[in-house]
Amino acid sequence: MDGTVFDPAGGTSGLTPAGLMLRVRALWRRKWVVLGVAAVVAVLGAVYTLRQPKVFSASTSLIIDVMAPRFLDGEVKEVMGEERGNYWFNKEYYATQSEIITSRAVAGRVVDKLGLSTDAAFLGLGGVSDEKARVQAMQGADAVGLLQSRIRVIPAKDSRVMNIAVDDVDAARAALLANEVAAAYMAENLALKLRMTEDARTWLEGRLEELESQSKVSELAVYDFKKDADMLSTSLESRMSIVSDRINSYNLNLTEVSARIAGLQARVEAIQKLRKSSPDDETWAEALPGAKDGPIQDLKKSYTEVRVACAELSERYLPEHPKLLECQGKLAVIQGDFLKSLRNVVRSAETELSEAEAQRKNLVKLLDEAKAEAFLVNKKSIEYDRLKRESDNNQRLYELVLKRLKDIELSGLLRTSNVRVLDLARPVFVPVKPNVRRNLLVGLVMGLLAGVGVALLLDLLENSVATQTDIEERLGLAFLGIMPRIEGNRPPKERDLYVHREPKSSVAECCRAIRTNLLFMSPDTPFKTLVVTSSGPQEGKSTTAISLGVAMAQSGNRVLLLDTDMRRPRLHRAFGVPNELGISSLVVGEGSLDAAVKSTEVPGLFVLPCGPLPPNPAELLHTRAFTELLKTVAGKFDRVILDSPPLNAVADAAVLATQSDGVVLVLKAGKTNREAARRALRSLADVQARMYGAILNDVDLRAPRYGDTYLAYGQYGGEESKDRVAQS
Repeated sequence: MDGTVFDPAGGTSGLTPAGLMLRVRALWRRKWVVLGVAAVVAVLGAVYTLRQPKVFSASTSLIIDVMAPRFLDGEVKEVMGEERGNYWFNKEYYATQSEIITSRAVAGRVVDKLGLSTDAAFLGLGGVSDEKARVQAMQGADAVGLLQSRIRVIPAKDSRVMNIAVDDVDAARAALLANEVAAAYMAENLALKLRMTEDARTWLEGRLEELESQSKVSELAVYDFKKDADMLSTSLESRMSIVSDRINSYNLNLTEVSARIAGLQARVEAIQKLRKSSPDDETWAEALPGAKDGPIQDLKKSYTEVRVACAELSERYLPEHPKLLECQGKLAVIQGDFLKSLRNVVRSAETELSEAEAQRKNLVKLLDEAKAEAFLVNKKSIEYDRLKRESDNNQRLYELVLKRLKDIELSGLLRTSNVRVLDLARPVFVPVKPNVRRNLLVGLVMGLLAGVGVALLLDLLENSVATQTDIEERLGLAFLGIMPRIEGNRPPKERDLYVHREPKSSVAECCRAIRTNLLFMSPDTPFKTLVVTSSGPQEGKSTTAISLGVAMAQSGNRVLLLDTDMRRPRLHRAFGVPNELGISSLVVGEGSLDAAVKSTEVPGLFVLPCGPLPPNPAELLHTRAFTELLKTVAGKFDRVILDSPPLNAVADAAVLATQSDGVVLVLKAGKTNREAARRALRSLADVQARMYGAILNDVDLRAPRYGDTYLAYGQYGGEESKDRVAQS
């Protein structure tokens, strides 16, 4: 069986085209509410506007330059700063001037000059007749703030012209106030300049005294340092140059001495090597370079000659011969002198090496002393430079502050202003407030918006099911069709059988459309049993069930209506059949089905009444006997329609929904509450009932909310229905 199991969370969200059209139709339906609210707001705005006092405005035009005219040369700078061509600077400057014009300082000057704090007409107290009360009210009034609220600054576009406008109930006083505000602004501007100049001069004078004292202290510190460092006769640069020359000289001599020591040391090492090679023979010294000098060579020659002579004498004479002894004595003397001379040569080389090493040591000492003196001079130079730099800075600052002080004293003598009056204010006797035309237009627009808001609010507060969109989008159900309202004061029986007795009416056409929709929902396996219920009482479920049964019987089906509302049964009264034998009797085993089923005036339509009211209807519907009864009638008839109690009242409908092929929910247009409908659907979802959809009952086709949506239902029927629609 086709159909859907209802999901309580189902339904669409968001503003769909259908939802938008619903809002538009809601507005159109409440167009008189919108127009009424708009008219009320417009009238209130008009009354308020006409009751407002007339306000006049006058304006004074000023030319405001960034800088005042310059009478002194460019070297003399003013305290207020220099003119700049930057766009943002000019924008901020003119915004600042606007704030100054509307400041309490400027307004206070005007109030004091004109005595506005005691002017009852200006303060709006002219209507107070009691003198004491008026004086007390004037004492508590804020005249400065009142004037501030009336001042408006209107800059002229792409120029340096600014208009100062003042609003007042008196046109002449408005012009006077505008001119006085302009004059007060110029005076305040000049006073601000003079105050800043005076403050700057006072600060510079105090700073000048400090800098003069600091400059003197720093100059004395430089003098004391030069005196202590003996810099009065020779500068540090000269002393540093002398020390540098000495260091260079010492380095040069030290290099020479080091080279000489290297040579002498090599000579001494050679002598020591010769001495080690001939330790027993003194003649090794003959190999020394100094042994070839003239005196040593003479001694060597004499030694050689005497030794030869002694050798000859030793050949002639005996060893004790006097001549031989004399010769040998002479040889010994000459040999001693010769060896002594050789030893002096060795000693001379060693002495010269010692002397050179001592000289190098002294040079190193002198070089260290010169370097220490150079470091000391450098240190003094750094300290001197610091003191000199501090002294120069103090002197420079002193001269700078002194020059700036003179410039400020000179510029302070000038009384020039950068503000000039272009046009004085004149009284204008055309009021600027209230603007009647604008206020009426604004009131009308605001009224329309308020009316639209009220209409939408009423639509949002309306919580009933009224249209197909409500059923499909807000409840998430399939829309099966509508049942138009049956006009006229008809008896209940005629209303129930209206479809049968008026087969060409719009109600009958709508009922046949619902029948077709139900059949097309399950074309392959048509339903056998169908529960017709509602969320609450008095929503037309019984009339809808009867009308649906009539429409199905008219299509050639054998249809049985079961009155399963065992608390308030109504089908037996609608068809005029007895209720002594019915469903409750058959369930408990009394009577037969053929005897209980009653035929009606509608061909093919039969009814099975409720029977005697049982004390426990819900338990009775749960019995196996009722289930068997339902299967039996489903086998004998083509369609079985169950008229059940409301879902939110009792649980009978939910019980029946579990035993039938599907459920149809009847909703009364404009009466059924959406929350009540959702609760009913939730109870069906809890028992997994299969929902075919919903029928919108008692639809007033003449209502504006439906527009031409269901107009075809009223135009398609016979002449009787057309006449009824035309009369409506």
